[in-house]
Amino acid sequence: MTPPPDDSEASGGTRAPEVTFRDAPPLASPVFEVGSLSVFYGDNEAVRDVNMTVGDRQITAMIGPSGCGKSTVIRCFNRMNDLIPGARVVGKIRYHNEDLYGREVDPIEVRRRIGMVFQKPNPFPKSIYDNIAYGPRVGGFKGDLDDLVEETLTHAALWDEVRDKLKSSALSLSGGQQQRLCIARTIAVKPEVILMDEPCSALDPIATAKIEDLMEHLAQEFTIVVVTHNMQQAARVSHRTAFFTADVDEQGERHGRLVEYDETSRVFSTPSDHRTEDYISGRFG
Repeated sequence: MTPPPDDSEASGGTRAPEVTFRDAPPLASPVFEVGSLSVFYGDNEAVRDVNMTVGDRQITAMIGPSGCGKSTVIRCFNRMNDLIPGARVVGKIRYHNEDLYGREVDPIEVRRRIGMVFQKPNPFPKSIYDNIAYGPRVGGFKGDLDDLVEETLTHAALWDEVRDKLKSSALSLSGGQQQRLCIARTIAVKPEVILMDEPCSALDPIATAKIEDLMEHLAQEFTIVVVTHNMQQAARVSHRTAFFTADVDEQGERHGRLVEYDETSRVFSTPSDHRTEDYISGRFG
């Protein structure tokens, strides 16, 4: 089995250094348990029959070609699909053994405990300080906001770069800094889980490396699920990897499917399904 092709913009056509895979702890304390999950947009079944378990304080990567349902699945984890007209979720997602879609569950509270970082950095058109302070203020935070802002920006490896310009607009930051600010804004409200949907796709290789280092640091405290098209990134940062692909039915409709989910070292070195091997080796995708 050949290593995944180097899809880094910085590669210049040369092979990337061999990846050292991270050890995956046992799934003894599951955060999410997904059973027979299907997602519909109107009559179209976008994702079909997904089963997987996400472990506590681990990084889980979702990889696969465009249109295979990765982003659809990750948005189920904090009920973002609720905001899409016509979207319907079938099956079960249990969060700490509680039905995430139960009638008594408040989706607003779900999104506080399960934060999300999007593909394109989206800081508020406010100061750097107010970007971090916004969520805690709305949530009724009673402590020292100055301390919280410093602590959160330090946690996101951004404090030393912005400590002297906290009142400046967040939009004045570079793209990589804006994305780290968005991560800081997410963790300021003390979530347990951070979902990341292609967090580095709009960034240059240097900024991407900083986000990857940050993810490794944050995984000591948070559970992280990341969607990425960058297979080298998945191989570098994740404990477990889920490979999705899309089937096309007789009517030409695409249905995303989870093909394989295992420790990252196994998925990339000894995949159990030929479709995974074909994708990782670059034969399709």
